[in-house]
Amino acid sequence: MTDAVAKLWGFCNTLRHDGINYGDYIEQLTYLLFLKLADEKAVKLPNGCSWKDLKAKSGTELEDYYVFMLRELGKQPGLLGGIFSGAQSRFRTPVNLKKLISMIDETYWGALDVDLKADCYEGLLQKYAAEQKGAGQYFTPREAIRAVVRCMKPDFRENSSFAIHDPAVGTAGFLIGSYEWIMKQTKNGADIKREDFARLEKHVFSGKEIVQETRRLSLMNLYLHGIESNIMYGDSIAEPPGAARYDVVLTNPPFGTKGAGETPSREDFNISTSNKQLNFIQHVISILKPGGRAAMVLPDNVLFEEHAGKEVRKIMLKDCDLHTIIRLPIGTFAPYSAGVKANIVFFRKGVETKEVWIYDLRTNVEKVNKGHSLTEKYFEDFEKSYGSDPNGHPKPARKETERFKKFTLKQIEERDYNLDIFWLKDENQENPDDLPEPLDLVSEATTHLENAMEAMNELARKLNNGDKGK
Repeated sequence: MTDAVAKLWGFCNTLRHDGINYGDYIEQLTYLLFLKLADEKAVKLPNGCSWKDLKAKSGTELEDYYVFMLRELGKQPGLLGGIFSGAQSRFRTPVNLKKLISMIDETYWGALDVDLKADCYEGLLQKYAAEQKGAGQYFTPREAIRAVVRCMKPDFRENSSFAIHDPAVGTAGFLIGSYEWIMKQTKNGADIKREDFARLEKHVFSGKEIVQETRRLSLMNLYLHGIESNIMYGDSIAEPPGAARYDVVLTNPPFGTKGAGETPSREDFNISTSNKQLNFIQHVISILKPGGRAAMVLPDNVLFEEHAGKEVRKIMLKDCDLHTIIRLPIGTFAPYSAGVKANIVFFRKGVETKEVWIYDLRTNVEKVNKGHSLTEKYFEDFEKSYGSDPNGHPKPARKETERFKKFTLKQIEERDYNLDIFWLKDENQENPDDLPEPLDLVSEATTHLENAMEAMNELARKLNNGDKGK
């Protein structure tokens, strides 16, 4: 299937000369691949909107017919309308459209194992994230996802209404990672009762995405894995969550403060702030069921930021058991989002924090880069240290190691609720041949400046509203 990815991606490079960028190409591929799969599976589509109808056309007639089909399919309800909503053709010449249709038609996709089909599509998404600056905001490294899922153990058989949700779903990596884990635990579904399969494939997973094009990619990615879930379009932190509550939330909210500025009007938020990550924390706590568990990817500044950041952490420690934090290696999100320093926090709603365990997978750990990719081996010791209990309280109890340390609530209070805790001596700081990359230094400085500006803006808003900082 690597060859198929290379072939499709190679044609994308050809299309760049026709003005079609990486994102547009994958979007068009999404439409056409869905139509081909629908044809193979004999899925009923509106009259005149089938794969056979499309591939029978050529020249300018093909170009016009493709536009007609996209418009008609976008009007349909359910998954069909979700994938084609607002769809537009990006092809400038019918020749390139015809060539892509022919390339897709060469393969009988239904004969391929579902993992192979999905790997092909995921391979393109990964290439897109690597090549397109900023695309990493919705593509989380798959090895990090799999490590999180193995710790969280999102087993939908726990109860009959078990629900897994990602409020910043991106290309649905966390949802698909959970589904793959379930398949592995059930002998590829052999241990799942027949009546539970429909629930797994249509009702267990859900998500929300603020970018329409990215939502489309997630729907297609899930469909290729055999999942038809509800991926809503909208801004999770700006809109009231409704009545839905979830057993497990796994998410990687967008990094940075760029694009922030508005403070959500949410009655369920205790702290009023325009910081996106802090609002995502409040949102996740709000949508979890009592006893529900979550894992979130968060940048370093969330752990130490003062003012609203400190208040959100205090609430988090009181309303949840924030039992584990892992400091991720430098370069974890390279090449998707170079220079980002991030963590994954694990917590359970409804139980006050007594102690926080922090695993340092960053200090004196080889950086992730093109020559040294993120692999499963990075997370082996962390997963062993985390233990078998998804809530972070395994038996036998956790043991401290050089990289895994326990901090009591009292110790955290004495640190003024600063959770950016490290204790290992950084040997690289003393090695002039192994200094941080200039891009990493610039990114870190930019983040600090953005946070400082956000704090100043927060203070200005309070003063303008007559709030003297009470």
